[in-house]
Amino acid sequence: MTRKYDFHDGQRGSALAVRVTPRASRNQIVDMLNDGTIKVHLASEPSDDETNLELVNFLAEVLGVPKSRVEIVAGESGRDKLVSILDMDVETAHQRVLAHMD
Repeated sequence: MTRKYDFHDGQRGSALAVRVTPRASRNQIVDMLNDGTIKVHLASEPSDDETNLELVNFLAEVLGVPKSRVEIVAGESGRDKLVSILDMDVETAHQRVLAHMD
Protein backbone atom coordinates (compact mmCIF):
# COMPACT_ATOMS: atom_id res chain seq x y z
CA MET A 1 0.00 0.00 0.00
CA THR A 2 1.41 3.39 -0.97
CA ARG A 3 0.75 6.34 1.27
CA LYS A 4 0.13 9.62 -0.49
CA TYR A 5 1.73 12.70 0.99
CA ASP A 6 2.50 16.07 -0.44
CA PHE A 7 4.50 19.10 0.64
CA HIS A 8 2.38 21.23 2.93
CA ASP A 9 2.80 24.08 5.35
CA GLY A 10 2.63 23.19 9.02
CA GLN A 11 2.22 25.52 11.97
CA ARG A 12 5.94 25.69 12.63
CA GLY A 13 7.46 24.43 9.42
CA SER A 14 6.78 22.06 6.58
CA ALA A 15 6.44 18.35 6.00
CA LEU A 16 7.46 16.12 3.17
CA ALA A 17 6.88 12.53 2.23
CA VAL A 18 9.95 10.40 1.61
CA ARG A 19 10.37 6.91 0.18
CA VAL A 20 13.71 5.44 1.29
CA THR A 21 15.81 2.79 -0.42
CA PRO A 22 18.77 1.64 1.72
CA ARG A 23 22.03 -0.01 0.58
CA ALA A 24 22.69 2.52 -2.16
CA SER A 25 26.21 3.42 -3.26
CA ARG A 26 25.72 6.93 -1.88
CA ASN A 27 23.10 9.21 -0.35
CA GLN A 28 21.07 10.97 -3.02
CA ILE A 29 17.65 12.32 -3.93
CA VAL A 30 16.77 10.44 -7.09
CA ASP A 31 13.22 11.46 -8.01
CA MET A 32 10.03 13.19 -7.01
CA LEU A 33 6.86 11.20 -7.64
CA ASN A 34 3.65 12.72 -8.97
CA ASP A 35 2.16 12.80 -5.48
CA GLY A 36 5.11 14.83 -4.18
CA THR A 37 6.90 11.92 -2.49
CA ILE A 38 10.67 12.28 -2.61
CA LYS A 39 12.64 9.13 -3.48
CA VAL A 40 15.87 8.98 -1.49
CA HIS A 41 18.63 6.40 -1.78
CA LEU A 42 20.75 6.00 1.35
CA ALA A 43 24.10 4.28 1.85
CA SER A 44 22.93 2.84 5.18
CA GLU A 45 22.15 -0.76 6.03
CA PRO A 46 18.43 -1.57 6.03
CA SER A 47 18.14 -1.36 9.84
CA ASP A 48 15.29 1.02 10.77
CA ASP A 49 17.34 2.92 13.34
CA GLU A 50 20.38 3.31 11.08
CA THR A 51 18.26 4.27 8.07
CA ASN A 52 16.28 6.84 10.06
CA LEU A 53 19.44 8.42 11.49
CA GLU A 54 21.05 8.55 8.04
CA LEU A 55 17.88 10.09 6.55
CA VAL A 56 17.71 12.83 9.19
CA ASN A 57 21.42 13.63 8.73
CA PHE A 58 21.12 13.68 4.93
CA LEU A 59 17.98 15.83 4.83
CA ALA A 60 19.46 18.29 7.34
CA GLU A 61 22.47 18.66 5.05
CA VAL A 62 20.33 19.02 1.90
CA LEU A 63 18.01 21.56 3.51
CA GLY A 64 20.78 23.46 5.29
CA VAL A 65 19.23 23.14 8.77
CA PRO A 66 20.41 21.64 12.06
CA LYS A 67 19.58 17.95 12.54
CA SER A 68 17.42 18.96 15.52
CA ARG A 69 14.98 20.63 13.09
CA VAL A 70 14.39 17.44 11.07
CA GLU A 71 12.10 14.80 12.56
CA ILE A 72 10.49 11.63 11.24
CA VAL A 73 6.89 11.97 12.39
CA ALA A 74 5.40 8.90 10.69
CA GLY A 75 6.67 5.70 9.08
CA GLU A 76 9.74 5.11 11.25
CA SER A 77 9.67 1.38 10.55
CA GLY A 78 8.73 1.47 6.86
CA ARG A 79 10.10 2.73 3.57
CA ASP A 80 7.51 5.52 3.34
CA LYS A 81 8.10 8.23 5.91
CA LEU A 82 6.67 11.65 6.75
CA VAL A 83 9.38 14.10 7.74
CA SER A 84 8.83 17.43 9.50
CA ILE A 85 11.20 20.37 9.00
CA LEU A 86 10.81 23.01 11.69
CA ASP A 87 11.07 26.71 10.86
CA MET A 88 11.20 26.23 7.07
CA ASP A 89 8.35 27.08 4.74
CA VAL A 90 7.25 24.56 2.16
CA GLU A 91 8.49 26.55 -0.84
CA THR A 92 12.02 26.80 0.56
CA ALA A 93 12.07 23.07 1.36
CA HIS A 94 10.76 22.25 -2.12
CA GLN A 95 13.42 24.39 -3.86
CA ARG A 96 16.28 22.92 -1.82
CA VAL A 97 15.13 19.36 -2.52
CA LEU A 98 14.88 20.05 -6.25
CA ALA A 99 18.35 21.59 -6.24
CA HIS A 100 19.79 18.32 -4.86
CA MET A 101 18.07 15.90 -7.21
CA ASP A 102 20.46 13.75 -9.24
